[in-house]
Amino acid sequence: MAANRRPTLADVAREVGVSAKTVSRVLNEDGPASARTREQVLAAVAKLGFQPNLMARNIRVGGPDTTIGLVVPDLGNPFFGAVAGSIEDTVRERGLILLMGSSADDPERERALTDKFLARRVSVLMVVPSVGADHSHLKTHRAAGLPVVFIDRPGAGLSADSVVSSNRAGAHDGVAHLLAQGHRRIGFIGDLPSNLYTRRERLAGYRAALQDAGVPYDRSLVTNAHDQHAASDATAQLLALADPPTALFAGNNIVALGIVTELARSKRKDVAVVAFDDVALAEALEPALTVVAQDPAEIGRAAATAALARLDGDRSRARTLTVPTRLIVRGSGERRPAPTV
Repeated sequence: MAANRRPTLADVAREVGVSAKTVSRVLNEDGPASARTREQVLAAVAKLGFQPNLMARNIRVGGPDTTIGLVVPDLGNPFFGAVAGSIEDTVRERGLILLMGSSADDPERERALTDKFLARRVSVLMVVPSVGADHSHLKTHRAAGLPVVFIDRPGAGLSADSVVSSNRAGAHDGVAHLLAQGHRRIGFIGDLPSNLYTRRERLAGYRAALQDAGVPYDRSLVTNAHDQHAASDATAQLLALADPPTALFAGNNIVALGIVTELARSKRKDVAVVAFDDVALAEALEPALTVVAQDPAEIGRAAATAALARLDGDRSRARTLTVPTRLIVRGSGERRPAPTV
């Protein structure tokens, strides 16, 4: 089989020394085949990384493979929706169609979904990696020419293109803004789990900003939340400390909604807030929410452009593209702490 070409049914047949029809019978369980032949065929399939083509009808009539598979953690998160929309806009001119599925940040569910996409013989596979996922099972497909692009977080066990935000620098900018307003007790509420790539990078930016300002890192001011309700609870817990924070940095848009909900419920107008990632109606909040804005449209464009380049024959080494963030100053980050007496 030639290098950088995805294996076909004929390649499997050649590997085993049987006809393509025999391979088809084994894979489709349609017709007689000895146990020995079946064992050899399945071994060759695993060795070559061949995926049965569930779109065989299109291929038989000469139709091109026109799909891109995209795996995201949460279809309801506006950030990933914006990324997907930009990918779709970018590849539409090439006649490619985007297929999406949610992993719910579960490695096993992610693996099952990617396997289904591979079985459809997608032209490109794009993945927002789940925490703890191992992507080494994609090595054979990657080596055979399948473009693989990781989005928002790097993959594990596979060298492939990645497109991420400037998480560390963005968090540093957001916390530095709060420090410039005079805050020294700044809480951090981040994602779960704590080893999530974006959470790690944003926490590192938070700590770097404190260090640059000569403010000691206080572990009691750092907590995690997995959804809006948990973020509200975490906010209440931090504000109930004997020496509570005067400002809060939200690790993502979902956390930010939980924080502002709790502050509104408790009528706390004295706590400044900066959020990583913009949220819907941020300007309509009272006060308007200061954010470190990601650029999901650019992330999607960059991912799609990298994939198209690979489809066009780019065989250069895998690379990581970092998309800059932007601090948008609004009212919520302007609250100054009360003077000490």
